[in-house]
Amino acid sequence: MVLEANIKAQLNQYMQMIENDIVLKVSAGDDSVSKDMLALVEELASMSSKITVEKAQLDRTPSFSVNRTGRTGEETGVTFAGVPLGHEFTSLVLALLQVSGRPPKVDQKIIDQIKNISGEYRFESYISLTCHNCPDVVQALNMMSVLNPNITHTMIDGAAYKSEVESKNIMAVPTVYLNGESFGSGRMTLEEILAKMGSGTDASELSDKDPFDVLVVGGGPAGASAAIYAARKGIRTGIVAERFGGQVLDTMSIENFISVKRTEGPKLAASLEEHVKDYEIDVMNLQRAKGLEKKDLFHLELENGAVLKSKTVILSTGARWRNVGVPGEQEFKNKGVAYCPHCDGPLFEGKDVAVIGGGNSGIEAAIDLAGIVNHVTVLEFAPELKADEVLQKRLYSLPNVTVVKNAQTKEITGDENVNGITYVDRETGEEKHVELQGVFVQIGLVPNTEWLPETVERNRIGEIAVDKRGETTIPGLFAAGDCTDGPYNQIIISMGSGANAALGAFDYLIRN
Repeated sequence: MVLEANIKAQLNQYMQMIENDIVLKVSAGDDSVSKDMLALVEELASMSSKITVEKAQLDRTPSFSVNRTGRTGEETGVTFAGVPLGHEFTSLVLALLQVSGRPPKVDQKIIDQIKNISGEYRFESYISLTCHNCPDVVQALNMMSVLNPNITHTMIDGAAYKSEVESKNIMAVPTVYLNGESFGSGRMTLEEILAKMGSGTDASELSDKDPFDVLVVGGGPAGASAAIYAARKGIRTGIVAERFGGQVLDTMSIENFISVKRTEGPKLAASLEEHVKDYEIDVMNLQRAKGLEKKDLFHLELENGAVLKSKTVILSTGARWRNVGVPGEQEFKNKGVAYCPHCDGPLFEGKDVAVIGGGNSGIEAAIDLAGIVNHVTVLEFAPELKADEVLQKRLYSLPNVTVVKNAQTKEITGDENVNGITYVDRETGEEKHVELQGVFVQIGLVPNTEWLPETVERNRIGEIAVDKRGETTIPGLFAAGDCTDGPYNQIIISMGSGANAALGAFDYLIRN
């Protein structure tokens, strides 16, 4: 394997940052993945005098582990089973740097939490190199392994270990196992993993906080923008987020964020969080809002029982993928029913799948999947596709795609996994069934507002009604972004509405 010139140039820069000697212990065979992995490891060693390579017999072949050398000779428990390029290139670089002694860029409080974990924890994460949600999980578990000798982590490329993936019936990535048992699937941040292990924030610690001037609920583009604009006014600002970045984390390619030609959702989300942390903003991550009541101050109740108080509140809870709501959808989620074609598409290589939804996201998904799977069936409820003309042209040029319009999905069928989809032809009333192994649901978004009291005015689909300053029908309560009744859902529009709501809240505080 010869690294591309641009990747090698990036690596050269990072190699200068390695602090102490490390050894890569390699378990390789005669297969093509082993050969590629050996070539990568040898190329890494040629780029730094601080990296040496040793042959070893690890639990999986092909794989290699990253370890400290010198007096300690310590096994860090960081192992890559496969070739960590693609989206996992950064995971490899960070593992090299952190094992060499370079400290991770996380709060000291989190580092202390990890170091204080007792017991033996053997993590395994199953990923695909095209998955943009996987690196967060891999990097978090690697970091935990570096910081705590009781924790180990092996990243497993599903494409290199197909039989293992199939034997465990893994049909979504990332999927994490802990001590041989299923731990979780989908994107998980370091804080989420720690909370799942029972190392989260105590409710009393949150309830004891002094009242805020502005409390933002939601950590997506609208929430981040609102928090920054509020903090810049010099007022006490807090932000509560179930996961920082929100729906942006699930967005692969962003090409309409003005001044940035192209970026990816996770990168933008990381930039948002970094920008927020530049200000004196109290960030309360992994906290889900449960209820809101206005007394002398607003009282925001969280699911863990904590209650936060604030003079004003900005709701920026965003939206989530809309479920199709038919039998089989929930039963076969992660067993053939998926929502992220970029993440889970490679697991359906050579299989037949359906995409429900004929809008831009649905047609983009179908185009992407057509290059991986055997056949794609697109089911659209309306008489015509709603996607942009340029996408439709591309779709219809593909030989392994069938488009079915006027199709009302009735059921997703299966035994242990999905084995088909049943729909009704809305023109004839005839019921039809297609045998397949995967269903990707792409039918738009639903606002995260069902937890709010009835006093907060919303439209028929749950979007919050706001005026030109972002204020709701309740004085002092503002809203911004995809949870509102604004006509368009775009990242750049959400940021603007977040700033608008923060300025509206500041004006309210001055006048009241």
